[in-house]
Amino acid sequence: MNVKMVTILGAVLGSMLISAGSAAASERFSDLQHSKWAEDSINYMAKRGTVAGYGNGKFMPEKQVTRAQAVTFMVRELYPQELKSGAGASNYSDVPATHPFYREIAIAAKHGLASGFPDGTFHPDTAMSRAETAAFLTRAYSLVTGNQSVNLKDTKDHWAAEPILIMSSNGLIGGYTDGSYRPNQSVTRAEFSVFMTRVIRFERESAIQAHDWDKLISYMTVSEQVGQMLIPDIRQWNGQVTTTVNEGIKSSIHDQDLGGLILFDKNIVDARQVTTLTHNLQLEAGDIPLFLGIDQEGGVVKRIPGGTNLPGQMALGASGDTALAEAAGKLTGEELKALGLQVNFAPVLDINSNPDNPIIGMRSFSSDADLVSRLGTATIKGLRQSGVIAAVKHFPGHGDTTVDSHLGMPVLNHNRERLDAVELKPFRAAIENGVEMIMTAHIAFPAIDDEHVTSLKDGSSVPIPATLSKKVLTGLLREELGYKGIIISDAFTMNAIAEHFGENKAVERAVSAGVDIILMPQDPAAAHQTLVNAVKNGTIPTETIHNSVKKILELKSEYGLFDRSESLTHKLNTLNSVIGNKEHRAVEQQIAEEAVTVLASRDGALPDQIHQGDRVVIVAAEQEQAKQLEKQLIQAQGNLSLKTNISVFGPGKTTEALKAVNQADYVILANYQFRNVASQFGWSEVQTLINEINKSNKRYTLLSLGNPYEMIFLQNVQSGLAVYGKQEPNTAAGIKVLLGQLKAGGVLPVTTAQSLVSVK
Repeated sequence: MNVKMVTILGAVLGSMLISAGSAAASERFSDLQHSKWAEDSINYMAKRGTVAGYGNGKFMPEKQVTRAQAVTFMVRELYPQELKSGAGASNYSDVPATHPFYREIAIAAKHGLASGFPDGTFHPDTAMSRAETAAFLTRAYSLVTGNQSVNLKDTKDHWAAEPILIMSSNGLIGGYTDGSYRPNQSVTRAEFSVFMTRVIRFERESAIQAHDWDKLISYMTVSEQVGQMLIPDIRQWNGQVTTTVNEGIKSSIHDQDLGGLILFDKNIVDARQVTTLTHNLQLEAGDIPLFLGIDQEGGVVKRIPGGTNLPGQMALGASGDTALAEAAGKLTGEELKALGLQVNFAPVLDINSNPDNPIIGMRSFSSDADLVSRLGTATIKGLRQSGVIAAVKHFPGHGDTTVDSHLGMPVLNHNRERLDAVELKPFRAAIENGVEMIMTAHIAFPAIDDEHVTSLKDGSSVPIPATLSKKVLTGLLREELGYKGIIISDAFTMNAIAEHFGENKAVERAVSAGVDIILMPQDPAAAHQTLVNAVKNGTIPTETIHNSVKKILELKSEYGLFDRSESLTHKLNTLNSVIGNKEHRAVEQQIAEEAVTVLASRDGALPDQIHQGDRVVIVAAEQEQAKQLEKQLIQAQGNLSLKTNISVFGPGKTTEALKAVNQADYVILANYQFRNVASQFGWSEVQTLINEINKSNKRYTLLSLGNPYEMIFLQNVQSGLAVYGKQEPNTAAGIKVLLGQLKAGGVLPVTTAQSLVSVK
């Protein structure tokens, strides 16, 4: 049997007459109460736009399906494009051009889906038999005899014996309890919907098993295809945080045929809850699994509950150790995979060359492009070893900006030579090392694309950000850099996109520019419909969608997402052996300890040391941070018999902090600058404390917990350490150095105004 079934669009015709009525693809029916056995199939085929009702919510499931209706359903499913463009003439004497299904019958005849009778008639209004149903469907689809045994007593000598055997041996049709098939019995609309659904799902599963993604795409509707290109967040539903699979998530997954979801802190209670949530999300997804992603950069951006969240990327940069970076990627991937997450939106490949960067800072490895390249590719390698996809960010580079793209539109005005030498270098290295997902930046790069559009926010002329630029994504990333993987946008909730372009237009433009996946659309339903409409009206070519979806399916397959055989019980039982285990914690500690960096020293080598019996005052901007440092100091002091006190400094609190400092033998002055413009930070309070401590000739250390740029903005610091994060592993390592239990061997990974001598 010669079969044709190649169409990218699937079937999405909105309204086709069936007898007396019309219906849309999203139609739901009110008369299925006595056909519950077929309800899933009827709704499935209706959503595909293949079957329709008679209007007013009526499907009439028990009504016999006619030969004309049957071929109409199949033509809608297989040849919707031909329905749009028209068809040749029908040669059947009883199918005049005025027949409501004239085009469908002509298309069916053209492709050999259904044949007429010897007298030149088609009998369009004759009820279909079970035998004809088998014959029609085996003509339409590439089915071969299956492995199931068949013993039907009334089909052996029937004219339709072969198609009945093919269908029944694949479990697509069945007989009755008395061993008969009853081939001449008529078929209801409900039964025909069930038979078609079985065949389509069987063919989809066959395509998945064969990794034939072109074939699978041919069975996906436009809705399903563009749905694969959307990854929204699910932080809340009906005003409540989302920690289980609620009705809102179910509706979104099914209504928008979503390809993935991103989880945030609001979705996380503990490891068992997250694992249960991700497992149940995949159960809800149907035959194509979800990409489930998360931001697990380590350090300040962390999500793993009770897990190994690591000291952060700049701590790795200070260590300069590629083996540690690979180990960090591997353990992060192992913990994410145990939680049911397959995509990590990390590592950050931005080069933090601008101390005033308000959003990247210590999320970056370094201000040195070569170091970022080495550590980035090592981290990617580690994630890949554990079976987790690295989605590196933010292309072409967010490191040299003074605007947070969550809040506004950054513009990077460097020339192309500078971009090649700095910003693009880590991305080139990642591409050469086979990175499979790259996240775009909502940043304008006039040296690559100088197009401007009128802002919807204020009518001003605004440049096109990389996310919406075909010159950046297709011209630069695809064609010049040779990238073949998936391009995912940064979040569409960010103001750099949301304020200026309007989400629907931005979604359409991003996909046209080369984006394969839209991350976090503000209105997922509207974004989905925008893409469906763009394909239907030809604004976005079907080939563009096909290419994106094929890459998505291939990557899901490569990382084993289609294998969902592992039970929830098994997943939960293995959590404790993976999440935060001793081996992972040892890597975490090693990174933190190798990262500690001397910022300032009286002797050029060591910060001031804490001595036996010292009264140590810990001064920090937050009481909780001061208490954490105090607790760690007490635990690590050994037999030093230290006395401790804490104080909080900041606007209006400096005088009180100075009083506490005057009672000290040693001062730990903890400073945390992050998520703000460094030059606008409150350095005056810190400088006041340093000046007073210097005057009193006390031992002290300025402990940098955030972006390590203190030496640019402060003067006369006699003793300083950078630990690149206020997390417990970072601060514990710093305390060890102050107690003389550890040598500070880190090398400052960013450029400052002061040249430091390496002590590593």
